[in-house]
Amino acid sequence: MKGDAMPLSEHERALLAEMEEALSVDDPGLVSTLTGTRLYPGRTRVLLGISLILGGLVTLFAGLISKAIALGIFGFLISLGGVSLAIAAATGMSAYKAPKASKRGKRSINSRLEDRWERRNFDK
Repeated sequence: MKGDAMPLSEHERALLAEMEEALSVDDPGLVSTLTGTRLYPGRTRVLLGISLILGGLVTLFAGLISKAIALGIFGFLISLGGVSLAIAAATGMSAYKAPKASKRGKRSINSRLEDRWERRNFDK
């Protein structure tokens, strides 16, 4: 029975796309859970940037203590890269906006799906 599945028609594909869009507008948290994407993808980059800053400062102070100028410069460059990474990721996180509700009004997803079902079945 598994091999007997019929492909979707263009109309059914369009309805499925509309349903997916409505679901992503109504519940973005569920969509992110099901697809495996996170709502704030820059969080790990911010943490990586902070760890680079700390590692660079440790390297910088190690260069100062050991009087190795090259090591101090290398530590400064690591810290500078960490700062730029953390700032870029933090601004990306603050620019993130959750999808806004549909402009058609605040009807529930069930009522919209029922309307589509009725249009599909009775408007033929």
